[in-house]
Amino acid sequence: MGDVVNLNRFRKDKAKADAKATAQANRATHGRTKAQKQKAEKERARAERLLDGSKLED
Repeated sequence: MGDVVNLNRFRKDKAKADAKATAQANRATHGRTKAQKQKAEKERARAERLLDGSKLED
């Protein structure tokens, strides 16, 4: 037979793990300085211009 599990403890542990994962994702997206955000935006715009400039006309 399996081990006895406290379902309330299991539920709370799962909620904590989910919250921790969400916090990690938020830190990755929102935890950047203004300079880092501007640099990323410039790189994205440059890549978009490069891609648009490389398209062949139909």
